[in-house]
Amino acid sequence: MSLPGLPDALDGTVIIALSDMHLGSQLGESWLAARIAQVKAHQPDFVVLLGDIFEGHGPPEDQLIDTFKQLSASYGCWAVPGNHESYGRNKIGLFEAAGFTLLNNAWTEVRPGLILAGVEDLTTRRRNGQSGDPISQALAGRPPGATILLSHTPWQAEKAAKAGVGLMLSGHTHGGQIWPFGYLVQKLYPLLDGRYEVDGMTAIICRGTGTWGPRMRLWHPSQILHVTLRGQREKNLLKDMLRQ
Repeated sequence: MSLPGLPDALDGTVIIALSDMHLGSQLGESWLAARIAQVKAHQPDFVVLLGDIFEGHGPPEDQLIDTFKQLSASYGCWAVPGNHESYGRNKIGLFEAAGFTLLNNAWTEVRPGLILAGVEDLTTRRRNGQSGDPISQALAGRPPGATILLSHTPWQAEKAAKAGVGLMLSGHTHGGQIWPFGYLVQKLYPLLDGRYEVDGMTAIICRGTGTWGPRMRLWHPSQILHVTLRGQREKNLLKDMLRQ
């Protein structure tokens, strides 16, 4: 996908994103190891977790952490929390234990001209009656360049676009997981599944790498996102060819 402001040197950068794994009582170490192998096969430049990674029940978390540590990427591994990370015992610290850097209402420049920002879960904030503006907080003071925003819940896309975000990656919806629940889910989450263009920004919603509740899906298969970033170089080359 074309990402405005992406430096030519970063054209072709590969992002692999996973969301809503809900690791715990039903999906454990062996399932995670198979997903890690799939991610490695894509040879990503960086890996992102989009929240709801840990369900909090089932296999010892230490086993899951050790499996996650098999994953690495040249530009790092990054994560944002989902609503399930706040249920029961707070599981935020598990991300860093697994080798992922948490972006909680913060940004980082992963490479000159490429900014990665992340926000806390917006549904959790609403449930707790919290005020504030996490998207603006996450983007404040960042340097010029192409900006990618990670947000577990696909809300406030218009605000992100207005703030200059070029790509927003989210999860949470599971794409409805079991037909026809998607029709109901979409009433609360208009950006349900797949790719959307929002005021010049691209939003991509992962339908979930795992499952929530029963281990079943109907017409909404699980998903690992593979995103290849493209800058303006190809467009400029085409213009030059047309001039000739």
